[in-house]
Amino acid sequence: MARKLSLKDLIARLETPGWHLVTGESDKSKPDTGTLKDVLEETHQRHQRREAPGFIKQVETSVELDLIQIQQLWQHLGLPTV
Repeated sequence: MARKLSLKDLIARLETPGWHLVTGESDKSKPDTGTLKDVLEETHQRHQRREAPGFIKQVETSVELDLIQIQQLWQHLGLPTV
């Protein structure tokens, strides 16, 4: 089972590589891996298009972020949540 990280831990990892966006779609025109910040920005773009943001996983440690954590990180990055 994947472990949950605190918001403080997630903020500290924003610039770390090795994060993966899982959407269930096969569109390879956009990168689905990168830093946590990169992947969060992609989930925010998906949210703005009224698409499901997907799931974020850290490739090496299998950390998963739930929607509340994703929204909290959007706020931290100054991205609108509505």
